[in-house]
Amino acid sequence: MKNALQAIEEHKSIDEIEQIMLTLPQVDCPVIHKFGEGIYIRELHMAAGTIAIGHLQRFNHFNVFLHGKVMMLNSDGSKTVLTAPLTFFADPGRKVGYVIEPLVWQNIYPNPDNETDIEKLEERWMIKSDSWKQHNELIQGMKTLESEVDRQDFHDALIEIGVSEELVKEQSENEDDQVTFVNNRVMTSDSPIHGKGLFATCPINAREVIVPARINGLRTQAGRYTNHSANPNAQMRKYADGNIDLVAIRNIHGCKGGELGEEITVDYRQAYQENLRIGGTPCLE
Repeated sequence: MKNALQAIEEHKSIDEIEQIMLTLPQVDCPVIHKFGEGIYIRELHMAAGTIAIGHLQRFNHFNVFLHGKVMMLNSDGSKTVLTAPLTFFADPGRKVGYVIEPLVWQNIYPNPDNETDIEKLEERWMIKSDSWKQHNELIQGMKTLESEVDRQDFHDALIEIGVSEELVKEQSENEDDQVTFVNNRVMTSDSPIHGKGLFATCPINAREVIVPARINGLRTQAGRYTNHSANPNAQMRKYADGNIDLVAIRNIHGCKGGELGEEITVDYRQAYQENLRIGGTPCLE
């Protein structure tokens, strides 16, 4: 933190400040995704004492500063203190700020095609730096190595419940039973365990319903993309009407800095048995 503040005082470039900050522990930075007709709202929450660098914004967009106080670093090295509530249009570029009081900030973007895939929306509106991409690749590479135990346990679980990997793949890729369900605390992204996974963008408490996995016989993104783990943080809960919820079994952390939050996982053994418990057919959600 001291090095990052010193870099700001010395009027270092944003890229130089970012490179320093990526070497530091990342702090909680919950992101809530909200959608309306033709609009996408990305809401950031940050604690006092946080230094934040935004990704480069491609286009002019509307900002709503709902709560808090922040000192912004201007391109000429000067500083401006902003105090909520405040609304304004921001030009393309990057923001650097030091949070003086706990902050809630919304970036508001047009979304004429009502896209709900967060990764596609980020690609549309933001450019992520080479330093951030290299850092993210390193983190994901380490997590991929650590997830080998989950991949092995996945194969063991399938043997135990008598389900083939081919059947699991077929069920996962079947889009005939899909339903779009927007949840503002989770997103799908590349998983270090396998394929795509479901990730928390905000903290989720133990015993809290994260998101429905099946509604009226149709699978949501949680029903399709929740991966198996030997040490899961969630489980499936089935109800008498056949609907299924994904429920946290321990606290799950959300986004830290610019990093994805924790991947939400289940034990496929539990998911399989839970589905059979109330008149279900063999299925892993």
